[in-house]
Amino acid sequence: MPAPTLPAPSLPAPALPAPALPAPASPPPPWSALLDRARRELLLGGYAPKTRKVYLGHIRRFLEWVHETPGDPGARPGQAGRGAPVVDGEAARAWILHRVEHDDISRSSHAQIVSALKVLLVRVLGKREQATRVPLPRKERSLPKVLSRQEMRRLLDATRGAKSQAVIMLLYASGLRVSELVRLRADDLEVDRGLVRVRKGKGAKDRYTLLSDRAMAAVERYRTAHRPVTWLFPSVPDPTRPMTTRTAQAIVKRAALRAGITRPVTPHILRHSFATHLLEAGTDIRYIQELLGHASTRTTQVYTHVSRRDLARIRSPLDDVRFDGDEES
Repeated sequence: MPAPTLPAPSLPAPALPAPALPAPASPPPPWSALLDRARRELLLGGYAPKTRKVYLGHIRRFLEWVHETPGDPGARPGQAGRGAPVVDGEAARAWILHRVEHDDISRSSHAQIVSALKVLLVRVLGKREQATRVPLPRKERSLPKVLSRQEMRRLLDATRGAKSQAVIMLLYASGLRVSELVRLRADDLEVDRGLVRVRKGKGAKDRYTLLSDRAMAAVERYRTAHRPVTWLFPSVPDPTRPMTTRTAQAIVKRAALRAGITRPVTPHILRHSFATHLLEAGTDIRYIQELLGHASTRTTQVYTHVSRRDLARIRSPLDDVRFDGDEES
């Protein structure tokens, strides 16, 4: 009789690998609460989105530096030995000095950093007296660069395409900032009144500026070809958003190269040219101030140094010196 078949012994199931534990979340940096408070203060203060982004970037770099610099009391002011970092006016001065000496920052960047750190010191930390220890850099007295009327004619003649013509003509005819141009809405041109409405320009102020017949004709040709709906100059990939300032700058640059103008030409140079040419034509500087959206005529006064209206009437004293051989008049 055959022996009964025994069942094969059951083998233990292979052990499954233990589930991987999630990596512990890294703690937020010690300065994150200060940065978040700065973000809220900038929002409450009504700062423009671009300004908020720039200021928060400067504040973040400053706080990182304060917390990461070795705690050698002789290394920089503002560090309390090897204890907790101190965020105060001396630390801000040391950081700005570091940036000026090591990064060779421009005066405009220097002024931006100072303004950002003053928000941190005054609005976030309440250290108004400490903020007085952080001075703004002296302003450079550079004159605005402008195009002559002949160069403007060459630029306009060299501009190709309905959109490019509308962009360049509006920049020059209305004295718009490039950020104001790209945010124009389709209904911001008041044709009957010959005006352009600028919404929330610099300083969050609305204003009106000029709309010339020639610029309006260029805009109408552009509208017929492109039919914008919300934004006057919508973005090509996403019409729900406005054209970028970089696109407008590229339009001006291409036209200048085509016109054979070798020096740099930007939308802001067209704005400077608008103001200077108005002044040379005898327009009162107070009107130019309103058209440009300047808070003070002191800002607009710089164009009096560029205008050649009165310089052309002044006779050089050299022309009154008589030399041997000059004919008697």
